Amino acid sequence: MAGGHRLLLENARQVVLVCARGERFLAGDALRGLAVLESASLVVGADGFIKAIGPADVIQRQFSEETFEERIDCSGKCILPGLVDAHTHPVWAGERVHEFAMKLAGATYMEIHQAGGGINFTVERTRQASEEELFCSFRQRLECMMRAGTTLVECKSGYGLDLDTELKMLRVLERARRELHVDISVTYCGAHSVPKGKTATEAADDIITNHLPKLKELGRQGELHVDNIDVFCEKGVFDLDSTRRILQSGKEMGLQINFHGDELHPMKAAELGAELGARAISHLEEVSDEGIAAMATAGCSAILLPTTAYMLRLKQPRARKMLDEGVIVALGSDFNPNAYCLSMPMVMHLACVNMRMCMAEALAAATINAAYALGKSHTHGSLEVGKQGDLIIISASRWEHLIYQFGGHHELIEYVIAKGKVIYKK
Repeated sequence: MAGGHRLLLENARQVVLVCARGERFLAGDALRGLAVLESASLVVGADGFIKAIGPADVIQRQFSEETFEERIDCSGKCILPGLVDAHTHPVWAGERVHEFAMKLAGATYMEIHQAGGGINFTVERTRQASEEELFCSFRQRLECMMRAGTTLVECKSGYGLDLDTELKMLRVLERARRELHVDISVTYCGAHSVPKGKTATEAADDIITNHLPKLKELGRQGELHVDNIDVFCEKGVFDLDSTRRILQSGKEMGLQINFHGDELHPMKAAELGAELGARAISHLEEVSDEGIAAMATAGCSAILLPTTAYMLRLKQPRARKMLDEGVIVALGSDFNPNAYCLSMPMVMHLACVNMRMCMAEALAAATINAAYALGKSHTHGSLEVGKQGDLIIISASRWEHLIYQFGGHHELIEYVIAKGKVIYKK
């Protein structure tokens, strides 16, 4: 349609911009009041990017002669940015529902891990699965995330540990990146666990001398696109020295550092991340005061995972302390066989109740700050002119219902839109 636009959303009760001045993240006092327009409309251009947002009457006058591929009347409804899930492990075979029963009976994460369960159990099953099987199960999970409002998701490898299976997982993510509607930030996480028969040092050597050069070669050939590098820095897994070596090698080939740190034991992972210029560190249940201060100074985001602390009965991450110290706080679902949650609205609710975040802080953490943690806040995470037209429409008079109604997102979310095209309609 020559000169036409892709989408007009008219007369919304509220449009939650999150940011209105091109901010790449929100921290400290900036989180107190999110940018919200009342009685507003929004236009997405033919290129999939936002062309205009403003009072409904102004937009109506400005675009009265224009044509649109689709128009949606949003009277009485709210428009929010598409949600961003900053931490997931969604490519795997071999569910672990039996381990949930063990955890409820008192077994700890590391006890299950040392008994051959946990990551090791999933690794065995994932190695056995075909690429097509992995893609089909991943696509179903991604569609569930999308119906819960997620339009950008970070996805890790890490259930292969050997080069062949890690590459198989990364090929699944590459295919999804090309074929599916949800945007994906790809993370290589070959250092998710130390493979059987290797020490942490030997595993780190293998990653640095074999895995990373292969990723670089496939990247140059345009076969695989990887954005981030991750390591599980933990007592009994990868120590600080091995973690540093792997992350530094990834950074040297242009990957963003985005890793698991200070989850079960205080490891000084936050201090290491700040020193290495990490884009983000996840978990941080056991982070030190010095680590929090270092992350705030370095502009290193904290990806907090309320589902994990809840399901593993861990100490909650100190979100309030981080927010008060000016850390950029993001949220993720940590979707994996150990913490089965695909819903960012439920993650936001848990963040508010269990981590004492307010609703504005939680929404910013699941939009602009999560996008920042993935290096994508220049295009994603808020509704501003020039940004990608990824958004959700909810049937409620106030945006807060998306967080307030625990488990109610299936009824609330009427549309999910990516690049101005409806990808889900209730």
